[in-house]
Amino acid sequence: MQDTYKAVEVSAPGTLRLVERPVKEPGAGQVRVRVEACGVCHSDAATVMGAWPGLTLPRVPGHEVVGCIDALGAGVTRWKIGQRVGVGFLGGEDGVCEPCRRGDTVNCQNPIVSGITVDGGYAEVMIAEARGVAAIPDELSSAEAAPLLCAGITTYNALRNAGLRAGDLVAVQGVGGLGHLGIQFARHMGFRTVAIGRGGDKEKLAKDLGAHVYIDSAVEDATAVLQRIGGAKAILATAPSGSAMGPLVSGLAARGKLIIVGVPEDQIQLSAVPLIFGGRTIQGSLTGTAIDNEDTLAFSVLENIRPMIEALPLEQAADAYARMTQGKARFRMVLVTKAGGA
Repeated sequence: MQDTYKAVEVSAPGTLRLVERPVKEPGAGQVRVRVEACGVCHSDAATVMGAWPGLTLPRVPGHEVVGCIDALGAGVTRWKIGQRVGVGFLGGEDGVCEPCRRGDTVNCQNPIVSGITVDGGYAEVMIAEARGVAAIPDELSSAEAAPLLCAGITTYNALRNAGLRAGDLVAVQGVGGLGHLGIQFARHMGFRTVAIGRGGDKEKLAKDLGAHVYIDSAVEDATAVLQRIGGAKAILATAPSGSAMGPLVSGLAARGKLIIVGVPEDQIQLSAVPLIFGGRTIQGSLTGTAIDNEDTLAFSVLENIRPMIEALPLEQAADAYARMTQGKARFRMVLVTKAGGA
C-alpha cells in the first residue's frame, strides 16, 4: 500500500481542495477502509460551509462511505481484512451519556459524526470506528450502496418506525434525493403510496418508482386531494422547504403523523387547529445505527430498491457538490475512487 492517499478537504468555508495525506494506522477499536465510493449529501454543507458548531478545519466531508477494510486496530474481532463495509452519518457513540445508557444511541449527546467530528469519505482512505460500520451485501455495488447509508436509512427508518400498518395511506412530499427512495420504500412496505411533487413532468417517474397516486402541487391543493382520498396516516416530508411542509398537516387523517426528514432553511409555519382537532402530530426522524443500516441494505436487496445516482471521480468532488447544491443531480451524486473503478 502507498504511504499517502488522496483526500478532498475543506480548508476554509466554501473551499474544497484535493490534497495528499499520509496513511495512518487505525487505533484501538478502529478499522482502516480503502474507500471505493462516497455519496454527496445535502448534510455535507454543514462541513463544506463551516456551519457545524465547533467544527475544526481542515476536515474531509462525507458520510455515505463504502470500501474494503485493509487494516484492523487492536481489539477488533467483528470485522476481517478485505471485508466490504459502509460508514454512515453516525460513526459511533460515547456510550456513557443518558440517551446511550437508555439504549438510544442515535441521540447520543457526544456522537462521532462522519465528515464532521472526524474525517469522512471524500478520500481514498478513511479511519472508522469498528462499532460504527455496516456490512455491505454482495448484491449491491459500492456506488449503489453509498446513498443508502444516509438517504436510504433516513427514509427507511422513518417509515418503518412510524407505527403504520400495511394498506395505510402514506404520502411522500418531494421526488428528489430522499423522496425517490421514500416512494420506493413506502410502496414495498405495503402502503398505499402517494407522491407529492411540483410539476407534471415528475408524474411518470413517481409512478415508475411505485407511487399509486401523484399530486402536482403546482396545480392542485395537496392537502385537499389527500383528504378527498381519505387522509394520510403519515406524510414523509423530504423536500427542504418549510413553507411547503407546514400546510401538509391538514392533509393528515386523524392521529396522522407528519414526519420531517428533509432540513429546510426556512421556518416551518404551523396552524394549531389541525393539530388539536384530530390529534395530529409532527415529528423528526434522524438516520439510524450501524445495524439499522444493515437492515436498510438487506431490505433494498430483498425488494430490489436502488438509488438513482450520478457518479464522478473523487477528483471532481467540487463539481459533484455543486451539482447537488444546485439541484441538478438525478438524484444522488456519488464520488468513486480508483479502488471503486473510477
